[in-house]
Amino acid sequence: MLQSIAMHKRLFLLFKGMVLLCSLCPMLSVAQQKEQYHAPVFEDKDRLQRMEALFPVVAQLYASYAEKNHFPGYAFGIMLDGKLVYKGSGGYIDLENKIPATTTAMFRIASMSKSFTAMAILQLRDQGKLQLDDPVSKYIPEIRNQQLTSDAPVITIRHLLTHAAGFPEDNPWGDRQLADTREALLQLIKKGISFSNVPGVAYEYSNLGFASLGYIIEKVTGKPYSEYIAEHIWKPLNMNQAMYEYSRVPAAQLAHGYRWIDGNWKTEALLHDGIYGAMGGMITSIESFSKYVALHQQAWPPRNDAEQGPLKRSSIREMHQPWRFSGLNAQFTYPDGRKCPVVSAYGYGLRWSKDCEGRIIIEHSGGLPGFGSNWKILPEYGLGVILFANVTYASTSAINLQVLDTLIRAAKLKPASLPPSDILKERQAALLKLLPSWDGAASSGIFAENFFADYLIDALKKEAKEMFEKAGTITRVGKVMPENQLRGSFTLYGTNTNILVSFTLTPEHPALIQEYHIRNIAR
Repeated sequence: MLQSIAMHKRLFLLFKGMVLLCSLCPMLSVAQQKEQYHAPVFEDKDRLQRMEALFPVVAQLYASYAEKNHFPGYAFGIMLDGKLVYKGSGGYIDLENKIPATTTAMFRIASMSKSFTAMAILQLRDQGKLQLDDPVSKYIPEIRNQQLTSDAPVITIRHLLTHAAGFPEDNPWGDRQLADTREALLQLIKKGISFSNVPGVAYEYSNLGFASLGYIIEKVTGKPYSEYIAEHIWKPLNMNQAMYEYSRVPAAQLAHGYRWIDGNWKTEALLHDGIYGAMGGMITSIESFSKYVALHQQAWPPRNDAEQGPLKRSSIREMHQPWRFSGLNAQFTYPDGRKCPVVSAYGYGLRWSKDCEGRIIIEHSGGLPGFGSNWKILPEYGLGVILFANVTYASTSAINLQVLDTLIRAAKLKPASLPPSDILKERQAALLKLLPSWDGAASSGIFAENFFADYLIDALKKEAKEMFEKAGTITRVGKVMPENQLRGSFTLYGTNTNILVSFTLTPEHPALIQEYHIRNIAR
């Protein structure tokens, strides 16, 4: 008994002054809760410097890959925390006139255009001008009553955004439709669509779906989708080197597309802007596209800062969510040879993936006759890459992934750390006041109504006593390590072993402890 009391006193002294006891904390208003939210932060202040030491390696990776894969020209950019921190280029955008590729050269980025169309749709949704679950027939009556089966649901805007409308995969057919008119699109739909599936049950990549979204933008706004995007996305972001119609791009900046055939490059014809440009017609430079990437990076983490972009941060994060499962690659292999399964999904105009190491990547590739492109961001790392090339269906995703993996591993980059919420720290303090004796626990006011029905007090006392005796003298109390705002753990460091305490709080306000676990862990 005396040993338990002494241990209890040591714990109290170790933690004294760290936080106020929960019983003294006032009820928080919603405003106060926002004030007490702490956004994730990068604790490593030197990560850019370590990355900079690797930039020559990055440049060589891109140069070697471009040569091996017959890129006439290419341009790339490395993003960190919303800034273009490194950029480079090689080869030519115009082989006949020997015009070098630069980061201001304008490449057609193909399906990387899709997220701009998706962003425009979300802008209109946020303005109350449409809803994602609106039937597409509300805007394109020609599609009404078209279905594969009698029990098929109506096609919605959300189905189009996530490639789940039941349309067939249409590469490379869709790549040749860029210049089609809106009238041609409506005529195609009116004649009848050949469905591969019913809506809402499967992912299947559809350029027709995003061309339809471009038309919906026009129906809602009364202006061509290209004008709407230029006015409401490009202009606010100062994307001055962005265009849909190639004939409006300065000749010295326009990247021409090529196909590698029999050891030679053959020029690919550039297509004019049409309704299918909403799925893949955008032309831009690394310098301008980096501003768009920055917008996506700056949507993370959730925080209380004022909104500054052309789309709310919450809506951008909505674009990044895995809305439609697309695949599991159990045999995925990183460039260094290590196996790492990857699960993937489609968001709104963007791809989402998560690998076996917990890395989440938001990205999209683009491929057209004459061009290939890719961009990726890792929101939790604040890191991103962009690559444009001017050869048919240039494979750009693999090298971008290799560059990201090289930077993360060689520079020893870590994800942003989530600071513990005030309520987690308060509950930790209160738990420490009770451990290991549990005296006064029932009247402490920190436990939810379920707690003592799920955890018998005698069992709690016995368990804690055994854990603390095994640990020996407690010499230090670790900080709360949060999993989120309402779940965390902390370590008690003992002379023999350590003790890990984890707990989960309720959705009540103030949040109370609903779940608790304690166990010995190795020192």
